[in-house]
Amino acid sequence: MSATANCWVVWNGQAANTGSFVATVATAEGHFMESKRQVTVEPSPLQGEAYTALPRDGAGLNGHKPQVMDAERFHDASERILGSINKVIDGKAEAAKLALTVLLAQGHLLLEDVPGVGKTLLAKTLARTVDCTVSRIQFTPDLLPSDVTGVSIYNQSSRQFEFRPGAVFANIVIGDEINRASAKTQSALLECMEEHQVTVDGHSYQLGLPFMVVATQNPIEMEGTYPLPEAQRDRFMARISMGYPDKDAEIEMLETHQASSPLVKVTPVVTASDVAAMVSTVQQVYVSTAIKEYTVAIGRATRDSARLRLGASPRSLLQLLRAAKATAALDGRDFVLPDDVVDVAESVLAHRIILDRKAASSGDTPQSILRGILASLPVAQEPPGAWRRDRHAV
Repeated sequence: MSATANCWVVWNGQAANTGSFVATVATAEGHFMESKRQVTVEPSPLQGEAYTALPRDGAGLNGHKPQVMDAERFHDASERILGSINKVIDGKAEAAKLALTVLLAQGHLLLEDVPGVGKTLLAKTLARTVDCTVSRIQFTPDLLPSDVTGVSIYNQSSRQFEFRPGAVFANIVIGDEINRASAKTQSALLECMEEHQVTVDGHSYQLGLPFMVVATQNPIEMEGTYPLPEAQRDRFMARISMGYPDKDAEIEMLETHQASSPLVKVTPVVTASDVAAMVSTVQQVYVSTAIKEYTVAIGRATRDSARLRLGASPRSLLQLLRAAKATAALDGRDFVLPDDVVDVAESVLAHRIILDRKAASSGDTPQSILRGILASLPVAQEPPGAWRRDRHAV
């Protein structure tokens, strides 16, 4: 039986990176069957359509590498996404750009702030601008890990265990109030976010591409919250604190949002194929040796700081560089400048470092310490154009 609409397709066990695989197909009626077939299923909305699990080698849709976008198409696509978000989220253009940066850098986004400032609205709007599969998980204290990843259920008629995919099987997963669930449930996302796969009962199931987790959380001072463990925070590429809108933006919100939700008018402006091509374009952005040395110097400075108990991890430096490449691409360049690293350093690193008690008691914040480190580190001086000329010397 070939894969058609009204079904999900997921990996069954450790499938090889070939054109065919053994798939478990869940139809809309809940029936499961196994079939060996070619990877030719197109991604489409989760409800009533097919969901595709892709190979491990980074292949795009239908098993093919996505094409790199030219500069004009990349600019047009990014402007459409940002335009749609800014129509819904008033006065938060920087947050919208950082959210898109994380998507194109293949990272995950953590939105943290007090209730009612638009965290979930930003996550939903970003998801709706892309024509791909989207799911939402409302994290509560009684949520179980199997609710997130999926569970194997015994089928009495076939006398076999069958895997039922969880909510994480989507291109964009919105985790609302993630720190209201227990650490046990939070840890269910660790493998998903790092390796883009789910392992249940000894079988690994690949997640689709692109894959992004957009999680919201309230400050830990709020009632009924559990602090995210360091390992969980380190999985998020960037953290955004929304903050309150300015006076004009708040007045505009009262005028335009009181009758109906602005999400009603949001429609997809790019396809999953477009996003895959944009991600591939970001991967081609050139990074000079001087930029790599500067990035490493930032990380080592956080580890050597006497005011920090925990500095930036090697993973965080890799994600810092990826975010800088996406920032450069959004600014219309195919090479990274030191300013690109500085622009995203605070959002990428601040939630990963931990103050020591003396620094915390003196009123320091991770953001203030990072600003001090960035201000004190010398940036390698290059002749004009050297950031690009190195590219042809390699």
